[in-house]
Amino acid sequence: MIVSQAALDAVIAHARGAAPAECCGVLIGSAGVVTEARSARNLDSDPDRFLIDPKDHIDARREARARRLEVVGFYHSHPHSAAIPSQTDIAEASYPDHLYLIVSLTGDQPDVQLYRFERWGFRGVPFELETVP
Repeated sequence: MIVSQAALDAVIAHARGAAPAECCGVLIGSAGVVTEARSARNLDSDPDRFLIDPKDHIDARREARARRLEVVGFYHSHPHSAAIPSQTDIAEASYPDHLYLIVSLTGDQPDVQLYRFERWGFRGVPFELETVP
């Protein structure tokens, strides 16, 4: 799976800016490539959870479609835990075959992991993440 460095940098900056609360957003691209990350408002009042603002989600889909791209996934941060899907993440994932990027801020450097939510649940092992300029 290829993720542009700009998209990765945007996710990490968003996560750092929102900490200690979780942040969330949308991944935009095309088959096998994430070209950009678009931040979304987190509507959940609990700092350890996230809920993507539906308006931001719909706006991202419309804007992507207008540029012949698509929403290929979503991202959120784990400011206090590993970049592994939590039970809540798994229970609330509702877009089969989409990517789910999680950034953890628990170490000296951010840890970014990318998963695919398949019809029967999250893929057990994160994807190899390749960044391109």
